Amino acid sequence: MADDATLDLVLRKARNHGAWLDKPVTNDQLRQIWALAITGPTSANCSPARIVFVRSQKDKERLRPALSAGNTDKTMAAPVTAIIGYDTRFYELLPRIFPRNPAASEWFVGKADFAGITAFRNGTLQGAYFIIAARAIGLDCGAMSGFDNALVDAEFFPDGRVKSNFLCNLGYGDPSKLPAPVPRISFEEACTLL
Repeated sequence: MADDATLDLVLRKARNHGAWLDKPVTNDQLRQIWALAITGPTSANCSPARIVFVRSQKDKERLRPALSAGNTDKTMAAPVTAIIGYDTRFYELLPRIFPRNPAASEWFVGKADFAGITAFRNGTLQGAYFIIAARAIGLDCGAMSGFDNALVDAEFFPDGRVKSNFLCNLGYGDPSKLPAPVPRISFEEACTLL
């Protein structure tokens, strides 16, 4: 079982940051995040998550028009903004990444709705793994959904194959700018024991 320090780092004391220290995030750190996140389970190992790491001011300007007013400044200031997307044709890789059933891609061919739901569900799951992985290597995250998906998709995924899901700013958060923690709902409010 993970010790208390690890649980605090990745979940219990981790916060969603919106202000960033002037400290860079390296390519090696981004590779470490992926190496951890990709190990989490997805159905039939479908692994539909696709990530664009937006780092330069020039590329942040491409992202700016899609951001809601409340997310613009924090995104422009973040060292890295990850566009967490999902590949709607993930199944084309299944013969290689799910070798126990080389015909698994046939479950999805010609079934765009089923493939889309599978891609979105598992891509979202991988996005959660991504956040935990980033925190595990010592980075802070600022996940958000306040943006125009259609604009992001047109700018960063113009062929239509990959769709954006959410954005996640990465870096070293400024703890002095964190608001007070917000309440969470209780086990009794959210869970049913049968």
